[in-house]
Amino acid sequence: MRAADALARTLDAQGTDVVFALSGNQIMPIFDALLDTPIRVVHTRHEAAAGYMAEAHAQISGKVGVALVTAGAGLGNAISPLLTARASQTPLLLLSGDSPAASDGTGAFQEMDQVAVTASITKLSRRITDAGTLEDEVLTALDTARSGQPGPVHLSLPADVLMADVAGLNGRVKQTAPGDPDVSDIVEALASARKPLILLGPELSPTRARLDFSELGIPAIPMESPRGAKDPALGRFADAWQDADLVVALGKPIDFTVRFGDRHAWPKARWLTVHGDPAEVARARSNLGERLTAGRDAAPREVAKALIERSADIPGRPEWLADVQALCALRPDTMPGDDGIDSAQVSAAIAAFVARADQPIFISDGGEIGQWAQAFVSAPRRIVNGVSGAIGGGLCYALGAKAASPEASVIAVMGDGTAGFHLAEFETAVREDLPFVAIIGNDRRWNAEHELQRRTFGPDRLYACQLSGARYDQAASALGGFGAHVTSASDLEDAFMEALKSGRPACVNVEIAGLPAPAFS
Repeated sequence: MRAADALARTLDAQGTDVVFALSGNQIMPIFDALLDTPIRVVHTRHEAAAGYMAEAHAQISGKVGVALVTAGAGLGNAISPLLTARASQTPLLLLSGDSPAASDGTGAFQEMDQVAVTASITKLSRRITDAGTLEDEVLTALDTARSGQPGPVHLSLPADVLMADVAGLNGRVKQTAPGDPDVSDIVEALASARKPLILLGPELSPTRARLDFSELGIPAIPMESPRGAKDPALGRFADAWQDADLVVALGKPIDFTVRFGDRHAWPKARWLTVHGDPAEVARARSNLGERLTAGRDAAPREVAKALIERSADIPGRPEWLADVQALCALRPDTMPGDDGIDSAQVSAAIAAFVARADQPIFISDGGEIGQWAQAFVSAPRRIVNGVSGAIGGGLCYALGAKAASPEASVIAVMGDGTAGFHLAEFETAVREDLPFVAIIGNDRRWNAEHELQRRTFGPDRLYACQLSGARYDQAASALGGFGAHVTSASDLEDAFMEALKSGRPACVNVEIAGLPAPAFS
């Protein structure tokens, strides 16, 4: 068989059910090989879209997301999802075509050092030059992506290697077995603290971890936003930092989102950190100094499971837990407008819509409108644009989530700036029968930057951040989807429900007065 066939069969054997791809010369042998497996190929309109879809699919399915792109600009376009997946701690395998290994150094078509491009933002990046090692390399890559601190990996696949003959699959299953971590020191620290906090990295969010931290009886707060303490989904959580006397960071980097653990923000706290990346443990030591009483290179998910199993040994702190929960639940008051709509009002309407939807998956992407949506909307499963701060993947996240959970009602909220990155993926969604509802808060500007200009340089220095009143709903309709244009708050509910009932990829373009993101501290 060809090495391309070995690749396809290995992915199938490891549980891959969808590959998000954009075709190109070097990877057509893989397209051909996938025909002989049950793996679905979702063929996208942009390589970044393929990566974002794979990231979302991984977060909802619990599997390693797989994206397949061609060489040259194909790989270049796929870099952004590697950055977002690394920050969101999402297991993602990027497969890229490459120029023939036999032509190395000759200036072959799209010859480049791909590993040099991706190595700094992945857990593993390798170029395969021996077809006989391909199966083992794929198994190693998948294992690396999901073990320890999950994240993206990359395999570069020269065209001639993919076409080379291999003897067959050896059938090995390579997966690192999770250990049974000793958490006695963490249990002892939590038991002795008066006001402990557990900070959870994105991997341990409710959507992805599927662990019941409530059994511990102490606050365990997931942090997924680049706004950190100012994440509107966490209300006034930062007020609790002043009183916390112990912080256990499970997969949560000690970085800008927690103000680097600064003494002024955390005046009483001593710290324990568990992270699957040794570099993050070292960073915690550097930022915290003597206040870090223990730093462990271990899989946070396994440590979290072990702590929950030892919950009987950790006294609950009901009053402290209630205080922190109340702080996190605080939201700004909103007043209904006359006939217009602002960011707060549309977000409240979206919250009611999501609450009525069957098996909802909520996706939030964008600047100010995304922050308002995250403040008001809750759902059993959600994807946000994450700690990387990148915007633009929201439409792609919707397709990936729907492919992972076909029965779900996928509802994605974004601004008009965000929507422009991958609007063409409405055509992909129609062609691939992956319906969702995209709600665009259209304030006709890049509002986050508009607000930054206003605050920093003054209202007379607003420049180059305006957008037009483009009819994104009409564009979605022209691409085969459903479109609705809303200019009155009284029409929101009907438009949302009509979009959902259409059974098509839908765009509800809502004209809003943009507001600065809500701030609580």
